[in-house]
Amino acid sequence: MSVLADIAYQSNWLDILGTNFMRNAFIGGTLVALASGLIGYFVVIRRDAFAAHALAHIGFPGATGAVLIGAPVTLGLAVFCIAGGLAIGALGKRVDRREVATGTILAFATSLGVLFASLATRSTNTVTSVLFGNLLAISSDQLVTFAVFTVVLLIAVASIARPLLFASITPQVAEAKGLPVRALGIAFMVMLALVVTMAVQVVGTLLLFALVVSPAATAIAITARPSAVVAIGTAIGLGAVWAGLVASAMFNLPPSFPIVAIVFVGWLITLGLTRDRGHGAASGDIVHDHHHPPETTNLSI
Repeated sequence: MSVLADIAYQSNWLDILGTNFMRNAFIGGTLVALASGLIGYFVVIRRDAFAAHALAHIGFPGATGAVLIGAPVTLGLAVFCIAGGLAIGALGKRVDRREVATGTILAFATSLGVLFASLATRSTNTVTSVLFGNLLAISSDQLVTFAVFTVVLLIAVASIARPLLFASITPQVAEAKGLPVRALGIAFMVMLALVVTMAVQVVGTLLLFALVVSPAATAIAITARPSAVVAIGTAIGLGAVWAGLVASAMFNLPPSFPIVAIVFVGWLITLGLTRDRGHGAASGDIVHDHHHPPETTNLSI
């Protein structure tokens, strides 16, 4: 009962929202939601949700290894996530091959993470943060890193959005027309790795879907227009982060719970409202004429 008593309305929640750690949490959460909104649409239509989940776990030994050598956790996460993304992208061009490559790399990385965690006697808090996120502990240095990652991601997505969309929906046709499908896949996995590095520090490895996959899946259930999906998915992520932080201040909750709960409830409601519409994009099953490239003129990031 004493634990449950800690979860209660806090009359000073406005003062809590004005603290420095809350300001950092809002800025960091906003950057992660923006980055996740940019990449989430492609994760869903490429059926790479498993890869996103796997990259979060692949980053786990990077975080624990960074603790062992005294390096920043964000650096360790980034190195392992990017390396994992490069390996998955290079080894698996087709969905089935990507899943096999992803699963194999995931198993090795997880075992390595367990080893590092057992060696690092002061990694308990780090392990907890990587698994469940710790948005309230985002530092000013991490904010700078998040901002750089978000700008890099924005430039990269804007540069390859149209060919990436074509290669994601009809890879065989795209390859026949001379598009570098494998290179685009590798570039996408690196971009996804950057987003995962950020998102893990907000909602954790186990709850990663809440920002990277679920908002985009919810948006795709509403519309199939790429630009609209990106906008709606980003708005859902931003709304969940902001509302979740306010709820955490009001009721003394860990931010990850209200953030994930808001996204989950929104997804359920959207599925219920759109289920009878037969929206083909709801599960990522976007169908196009394989004799013609998909219409990408509506995609504006």
